[in-house]
Amino acid sequence: DEVPYCSERLTPTQHTVRITMAKLKVSELRTKNKQELLNQLKDLKAELAALRVAKVTGGAPNKLSKIKVVRLSIARVLTVISHNQRAALQKAYEGKQHKPLDLRVKKTRAIRKALTKEQASKKTVKIQKKTAQFGLRKFAIKA
Repeated sequence: DEVPYCSERLTPTQHTVRITMAKLKVSELRTKNKQELLNQLKDLKAELAALRVAKVTGGAPNKLSKIKVVRLSIARVLTVISHNQRAALQKAYEGKQHKPLDLRVKKTRAIRKALTKEQASKKTVKIQKKTAQFGLRKFAIKA
């Protein structure tokens, strides 16, 4: 159970952790539940700590280059966790009158403050009377 690329000896569990912590695919992460994602995050952080120790002690160059891959993997896992959380909150607040600010649609301030179509199409009493008494004129000849 010797590992050709590592200078120190690893236990079988550490060895599997090192091998499985290659570049993660977001599509695979999305299929996992929250507990699996948290476990994966814990493993990745442990591996990152080990790699940083190796960096200080003067480890192999391939370990130093792996730090970036592990950091990106941690970011991917955290992103998927936050996306799942946000989706769950969106579902919880769906149909409610008031939502937290960060769950509302951003758009632009002008669009958010603009009148709705219903409000814009409403007519005043004066205009309603005017249109009722003086409807559209009908002409015999079209231009």
